[in-house]
Amino acid sequence: MSHEPLINLRDALADHPGPGVPSPCVSICELDEKQGQCKGCYRSLQEIAAWGHLSDDDKRDVWRRIEARQVTPGG
Repeated sequence: MSHEPLINLRDALADHPGPGVPSPCVSICELDEKQGQCKGCYRSLQEIAAWGHLSDDDKRDVWRRIEARQVTPGG
């Protein structure tokens, strides 16, 4: 059974009016201490802190990890 991620880059790009790679932030900023990531955007604290300094390619890599975390427990 295939599981679609709750948030994904494809949808974020469709909703993003500007250039570049949109942030995965969904304004639900709560840390899941067991998983070590935000419960809203699935990023680690390190990914959140680095986001503003990342290249678009690096941001796409973060999005790939986010999508994988949503379908792979403990990802």
